[in-house]
Amino acid sequence: MITMKEHKKEHKKVIYQVFTRLFGNTNTTNKPWGTIEENGVGKFSDFTEVALSEIRDLGVTHIWYTGIPHHALVTDYTKYGISNDDPDVVKGRAGSPYAVKDYYNVNPDLADDPFKRLEEFVALIDRTHAANLKVIIDIVPNHVARKYEGLSTPSGAESFGLNDDSSLEYSRDNNYYYIPNQAFQVPDWQDGYLPLGGGEHPLADGKFQENPAKWTGNGSRKAHPHFNDWYETVKINYGVRPDGSYDFDQLPDGFAEEDIDKHYDYWKGKSVPSSWIKFRDIALYWLALGVDGFRFDMAEMVPVEFWSYLNSHIKMQKPDAILLAEVYNPSLYREYIHKGKMDYLYDKVEFYDSLKHIMQGHGWTDHMPIVQKGLMDIEHHMLHFLENHDEQRIASPDFAGNAKKGKPAMVVSATISTSPTMIYFGQEVGEPASENPGFGGATRTSIFDYVGVPSHQKWVNNKKFDGGQLTEEEKSLRSFYKRLLTFTITSEALMGQYADIHYYNREQTEEYNHKLLSFVRWSAKERIIVLSNFDDSLTYSFTLKIPESIISTWDLRDGQHRLKEVFTSDSDYLLDVRDGKGYIAVKVSPLDSYIFKL
Repeated sequence: MITMKEHKKEHKKVIYQVFTRLFGNTNTTNKPWGTIEENGVGKFSDFTEVALSEIRDLGVTHIWYTGIPHHALVTDYTKYGISNDDPDVVKGRAGSPYAVKDYYNVNPDLADDPFKRLEEFVALIDRTHAANLKVIIDIVPNHVARKYEGLSTPSGAESFGLNDDSSLEYSRDNNYYYIPNQAFQVPDWQDGYLPLGGGEHPLADGKFQENPAKWTGNGSRKAHPHFNDWYETVKINYGVRPDGSYDFDQLPDGFAEEDIDKHYDYWKGKSVPSSWIKFRDIALYWLALGVDGFRFDMAEMVPVEFWSYLNSHIKMQKPDAILLAEVYNPSLYREYIHKGKMDYLYDKVEFYDSLKHIMQGHGWTDHMPIVQKGLMDIEHHMLHFLENHDEQRIASPDFAGNAKKGKPAMVVSATISTSPTMIYFGQEVGEPASENPGFGGATRTSIFDYVGVPSHQKWVNNKKFDGGQLTEEEKSLRSFYKRLLTFTITSEALMGQYADIHYYNREQTEEYNHKLLSFVRWSAKERIIVLSNFDDSLTYSFTLKIPESIISTWDLRDGQHRLKEVFTSDSDYLLDVRDGKGYIAVKVSPLDSYIFKL
């Protein structure tokens, strides 16, 4: 039996990731490389009280507003005192949200009045809180836009690079790495790509002035980066020398187990690189405006000592801040959780990837209990998701080609552990991301261009946010997500213990196979049994067996015990206990799941 620590004072967190500029856009033109006037853009004001209430009632506790900090984009905002960005170092027309140009302000695309864009975002924070939801935004610590300006940097703070000695490749307190005596050269475009799709623009001339050139965001040290490098960004220097050695104090051995207060005290009075201080000030600035936490982009590309420093400062200002990090190397998970003091990390490389293979038909459910066992000591810190802005949509042909194939996976993802669950806007109505936006291709909803999100727009329904244009199939899918997520945020069992019963049934039940997955969860007051069918064509009728160890732990006597099924509210199911073992007669249809509550 595998168990986990019971989190008695919490319930599950559910994070709704929304690409902010796409959420309220009702324009359906979707012209490749279309301008903001042609294809439209969503605004902060689109998140009305009604919209936020509907998101909350889906079973959501936190909203991650993606693309908030002011990033490089091609739309002209010079009349608002904002300089133009060069299309040769901007991906798409609307720009990458991960090429931040000014950390102390917000994307002008999102404001009804760009002069008042920060005020409009603060008003959105207030509306979100009034809807009983928490606010998460991005901080992108590894890199900034090639043309970072920081025009809104407060008095007393410094913009990135302002006091750098650019004659040196490296100096501890330089914010960037330089390539002395070489000027930056725009990448050689490949695969028929041209900035803006070849559209005319006075700055789209294959040139960008940067002398000396800086290292590129993904670490390229070439003045002429490759097309596949993160050429629109420059890498931040955290006191890591070009040879990989560190120019800052290391945390003592065993310090990973110390609490956040000890980490904060450790850095008091210590000299740290300039970039550390600047990102600390940025994080504290947004907390002071009402933000409840951060999603840290590509956190593993930044030394873990910096995270100890930053996160301890954040928690000193806001102890309940939620700190979520993108880390893809499983060998680093525990270091970034314990030493870096992250609350949650993406559970992609093992958990998500395994579920994706099962959904695509070439993976076996037998692997999932193994993954869960391997992460048991940190399972609470692993964020579960099936979609986000970097991943393919479930309904896209290159992933599963059918949004319904996400249903059993979503049940497993949301109920197998105490970890938070995340969904991406439009996932709940089966958005397939089939549009051809410009930069990049279909299967992922574009984060670089002005586009509409067709299935999501049907739910938006001309900003009524009532799903009035959804098909019956799309309404049914959203209803499934709502029932599942609202159950997860109220269930005590899901913050309690876990045990696998999959392998027991593989051994004991002939009809039970690698397309099915089952496990049990319980707390002092609630006991549930989960069964999911990943087969998209076969119905399985059999007796699910509950091992003696679980029956004993649950202190169940021989006899019949009534079960209530969460999705259907059906109370006709029975757990029959005989000789200390449990039996449930089930008939589970293709892609369906049962959550039985005892």
